[in-house]
Amino acid sequence: MTKFESSIKQIPYPVEDVYRNISDLSNLERVRDRVPQDKLEDFEFDSDSVQVSVSPVGTIKLRIIEREEPKCVKFETEQSPMPFNLWIQVLPVDANNSKMKVTVKADIPFMLKGMVAGPLQDGVEKIADVLSQIPYV
Repeated sequence: MTKFESSIKQIPYPVEDVYRNISDLSNLERVRDRVPQDKLEDFEFDSDSVQVSVSPVGTIKLRIIEREEPKCVKFETEQSPMPFNLWIQVLPVDANNSKMKVTVKADIPFMLKGMVAGPLQDGVEKIADVLSQIPYV
């Protein structure tokens, strides 16, 4: 398994608000308009899973497998060309601010590692960027 971590992002909301929003994927409705339509298609979600088609990768479906209130939400692929786990960690900075990090562990075949490592790291960072810009109210 290869591990990819985002930089730590500062979030100007209490940890409880951030956790409540990331642990229920139906909250993605509020940010649907931020999803780049030219990069992602068939964006679907419910409270426990999210599915999206990414060109040229194909369909990726993630399901929440663990919630550790208020600090971590773990996901696992149900459908993906490459199996991986993703987790979002949230920690309080003070009563009104939090910090977040996104981590992915992927089972990348040795022959593909050189081709997918860079884009995967970029993707993890972009996920963290988007999550840090959501209004968690």
